[in-house]
Amino acid sequence: MDARICIAREILGEQCVVLGHHYQRDEVIQFSDFQGDSWRLSELASKAKGQYIVFCGVHFMAESADILARPDQAVILPDLNAGCSMADMAEISQVENAWEQFVRLGLTTDRGDGITPLTYMNSTAAIKAFVGERGGTVCTSSNAHAAMKWAFERNGKILFLPDQHLGRNTGYALNIPLDEMVVWDPHQLQGGQSAEKLRKAKVILWKGHCSVHQRFLPEHADSVRERYEGIKVIVHPECRWEVCQKADDMGSTDKLRRLVAEAPAGAKFAIGTEIHLVNRLAKQNPDKLIVSLNDSGCLCTTMYRISPQHLAWSLENLVEDNVVNQIKVRSAIKHWAKIALDRMLQIKG
Repeated sequence: MDARICIAREILGEQCVVLGHHYQRDEVIQFSDFQGDSWRLSELASKAKGQYIVFCGVHFMAESADILARPDQAVILPDLNAGCSMADMAEISQVENAWEQFVRLGLTTDRGDGITPLTYMNSTAAIKAFVGERGGTVCTSSNAHAAMKWAFERNGKILFLPDQHLGRNTGYALNIPLDEMVVWDPHQLQGGQSAEKLRKAKVILWKGHCSVHQRFLPEHADSVRERYEGIKVIVHPECRWEVCQKADDMGSTDKLRRLVAEAPAGAKFAIGTEIHLVNRLAKQNPDKLIVSLNDSGCLCTTMYRISPQHLAWSLENLVEDNVVNQIKVRSAIKHWAKIALDRMLQIKG
């Protein structure tokens, strides 16, 4: 399989760029031209010379790449079943329904004069477009603090999609009390909240989460400290608030990687994020002790759907001038989603 992938890559040459997300398995990421988080990879893809962008990630990532790509570029997702459970927790019809209820309650107007919608990068293109059309923006785990601060300055009230944990952790870091952040459950009447609570809330958190980071619990931090003297617990902000409060540090995937890389030899880390990245960091830093915060090893099962077989199939089809599994975002959605992404780039801090 490796040989077939290498042959196809050699034939395609600069026509094709392969992107590998940090959570991808080693058997696939070894063939990537670039490695990184979803936003960095999308940016790199838009600047690539190649006609074909093969994104070894999940669906929303490929959508973001298509939004930023040139008209002559085609974005391919090796397995269309590679989705994101978090992104799927905020369907566009649910968000539109919630917004209509906010308007009826007098919390905002249809155009967003009252609530600034802010969506995490881990959301569908339709959600990004919804946010862009109503004056909001997109954020990553790296710039969520700056994006939320910008949103507060615009309106003073935020709808944060779709990850409640990133929204809560970021809001708390901005000194927003927990009781001024309420959770909107799309499966309950009026989100499960009273009109009074919604009016008083500074942040309305969508009830969504990452199925990987949700599995880390506060007791995991206690347990690992008992087993390893002097170990530091570092976690991704998609983890629960209670877990982040017990951690020594938290941050984006790139920040976690930097914390490990810049630590002196002999340092010990328990990392609360996806197991493939944790294992890769352990291999790259043999002079340090690196373990998963959860002994069971938290795997992103949808990311794992991208296999060497899928990659080989995609590349060999491209060799035959047959574009398979192309991800194409509709022009109207692409327009507003691009506006939301452009706003994110303009936010300083």
